[in-house]
Amino acid sequence: MAFIPVLIVFLLYFSGIPIAYALFASSLFYFGFMNTGSPVDLILQKFITSTQSFPLLAIPFFVMAGSIMNYAGISTKLMSFADVLTGHLPGGLAQVNVLLSMLMGGVSGSANADAAMQCKMLVPEMEKRGYSKGFSAAITAASSAATPVIPPGINLIVYALIASVSVGKMFMAGYIPGIFMAICLMVTVNIIAKKRHYEASRPKRATGKEILKQGLDSIWALLFPFGIILGLRIGLFTPSEAGAVAVLYCTVIGTFVYKNLRLEHIPKVLKETIEGTSSVVLIIVAANVFGYYMNWERIPQMMTSLLLGITQNKYIMLLIINILLLFIGMFLEGGAAIIILAPLLVPVVKGLGVDPIHFGLVCIVNIMIGGLTPPPVRLHDVHLLFDYGV
Repeated sequence: MAFIPVLIVFLLYFSGIPIAYALFASSLFYFGFMNTGSPVDLILQKFITSTQSFPLLAIPFFVMAGSIMNYAGISTKLMSFADVLTGHLPGGLAQVNVLLSMLMGGVSGSANADAAMQCKMLVPEMEKRGYSKGFSAAITAASSAATPVIPPGINLIVYALIASVSVGKMFMAGYIPGIFMAICLMVTVNIIAKKRHYEASRPKRATGKEILKQGLDSIWALLFPFGIILGLRIGLFTPSEAGAVAVLYCTVIGTFVYKNLRLEHIPKVLKETIEGTSSVVLIIVAANVFGYYMNWERIPQMMTSLLLGITQNKYIMLLIINILLLFIGMFLEGGAAIIILAPLLVPVVKGLGVDPIHFGLVCIVNIMIGGLTPPPVRLHDVHLLFDYGV
C-alpha cells in the first residue's frame, strides 16, 4: 500500500502528464485519501516553503547566463575557437560540434540549451557539407549529453541540493568525466568520418599563431567557466552568487566587448529564463513534496534494506545501480530521474562507504547516456529529429 503513490507517478507520467504534476498529484492522493491523519493544507504549505531556498537561486541565474550568452555572441566565439583546434580532423564540423558542447558546458550547463543552439548553428552547415541527417542529429544530441556533466551543469546543482553535498565540490568533480566523454565522442567521430569520407572543415591544421590569435579573440568567452570555478574554489562567492556573477559577466562582455547584446534582446532573455527556470523549479518543488510522503512511509529506509539485502559489496551494488540508472534514463528526463532516484539511492551508497560526490557523477552520466538510448528519446532529441526530417 505504501508504494501506491509511486505507481501513480509512473502511470501518470507514461500517460503523458508532466512529471511535476504527476509527483504533486500522487502526493495529494496519498495525504488526501491514504494518510487522512495529516491536514491537506500541510502539503500546500510544504509546496510553498520548498521554493524558499537560497541555493535554488543558482538555477535561474545560470539559465539566464546561458540565454545572454547566445545573444551576446559568446557561443559564436567558442565555436570559432573549437574550429581552430579540431577543424582539421576528419569529420571536422562534427569534431567542432563535440568540442563546442564541452565548452558550452562551462557556460550554459544545459543539454537542451546546447542542443537547441547547435541545431541552429552547426547542423544545417553539416548537411550542406555532406553529413547525413541522422549522423548530424545524433552527434548533436550525443555531444549535448556531456554538457550537464561539466560545470556549471544544472543537474549538478539539483543533485547537490537533494543529496545535501557541496555544489562547489560537485562542480570540481564534473570536469574529468565530462572531458573524458568528449574525448570518447571525438574518437568515435574520427572513426565514422574516415569510413564515410566526411571531410575536414579546415584544409590544414591551424598554426600556433592562428590558435593564439583566435584564443585571444575568444579569451573573454573562455575565461567565463574558469572564473566561476576559481571563485567558488577560493570562497569568493557561493554557487547562487556565482550565478549572479555569471549574468553580470555575460551582460558586460556582450554589451561592451563583443557589442552584440542590445536592449531588444532583454525581453527574449527574460522569457527564456522564466521558461527554463519554471520547469526545473516546479519539478524540484513537487519532488520535495513527494519526498515528504516517502519519508513519512520510510521508503528510503526500505529501499536501503532491500538493496543491502542483495549484496554488501559496494562494487557490485554500483554495477546494479548503474544498470538501473541506464534503464530509468531511457524513460525519464535527466533532471526528473535524479530528483526521484537520488533520495532513494544516496542512503544506500553512503551505507556502503561510497562518496556521494562520486555517486552524483555516476547518476548524472548514466542517466544522460540512458536518455540517448531507444526506445524513447529526450525532448531536445525529438526536436532535432523532427526539425531535420530523420
